Amino acid sequence: MTFPQFDRSQLVIRPLAERIHDLMRDKIVKRPGGPRVPFEHPAIPILADAIVAAYRNGKSVIFLCGGHVLRAGNGPLLIDLMRRGILTNLGFNGAGAIHDFELAMIGQTCESVAKYVSEGQFGLWSETAKLNDAVAAGARDGLGFGEAAGRYIEAHAYPFRETSVLAAGYRLKVPVTVHVSIGQDIVHEHPNCDGAAIGAASYTDFLIFTQSVTNLEGGVFLNIGTAVMGPEIYLKALAMARNVAHQRGETIRKFTTGVFDLPDLGTDLSHEAPKHDPRYYFRPFKTILVRTVADGGQSHYVQGDHQGTIPALYDAIMARIES
Repeated sequence: MTFPQFDRSQLVIRPLAERIHDLMRDKIVKRPGGPRVPFEHPAIPILADAIVAAYRNGKSVIFLCGGHVLRAGNGPLLIDLMRRGILTNLGFNGAGAIHDFELAMIGQTCESVAKYVSEGQFGLWSETAKLNDAVAAGARDGLGFGEAAGRYIEAHAYPFRETSVLAAGYRLKVPVTVHVSIGQDIVHEHPNCDGAAIGAASYTDFLIFTQSVTNLEGGVFLNIGTAVMGPEIYLKALAMARNVAHQRGETIRKFTTGVFDLPDLGTDLSHEAPKHDPRYYFRPFKTILVRTVADGGQSHYVQGDHQGTIPALYDAIMARIES
């Protein structure tokens, strides 16, 4: 039988000009050499060393990030790492792509969930839905989600594309992959959302990401502020890459991973927490810090806000590159 479906044509879609924005681009962007929120952590220099070594040896340096990484203004720092050839694959969830798209288009992003969900207006803003058009057009051309969105931003000359990681990836030919779960993002509310196109484009990005993981031996993978998407995408990609490597008599086991997040995971990060411990269900801990590096890799946990952690890592990398 066919179950009843919601009729999206009933929705009232309002322009972004009517939305109250919580974040303004000029208030958040962090640039190379700009002011910093003080932050120190013993793992930062270790990770910077590993990243620079991977860069010099032609190995993958991969970051998978949640949307808050861009909301903290770190786009220009990530773009500079891509421009220099240090960061070889940058990935985001759907929220990250939406924040980047809106910041490139109007220089503002974020809305009050409490206010607008009460009004039945949360996420229903006409200009943001142009991201659906961008991805659908890209999917028809066989592009991944990130490349399609970056191409659209560039083609439409969005005024703030200079600090867009999606646009930078398109210009620099560095994969900025987007890993979407259907129904999780505000653009999925809109009548122009094509679930098949989004799925195809995001799956293309998954395969692009997996190809990057095939070069992870001697490289670095960082999971920054994503509790589910990052560890799950990475885990499946690593399994696929190792499957092919084993067939060739090769290994992918000596690499460095890092998790940047807020929870207190305790002092013993070399063993996963028992199942009765809530930390067991924090996927970055057991997947990235323990299980996938058990065969010879090393891992590090950096606890802190993205406003301090990412600039600190960037500055440590630059200090080593410039020396």
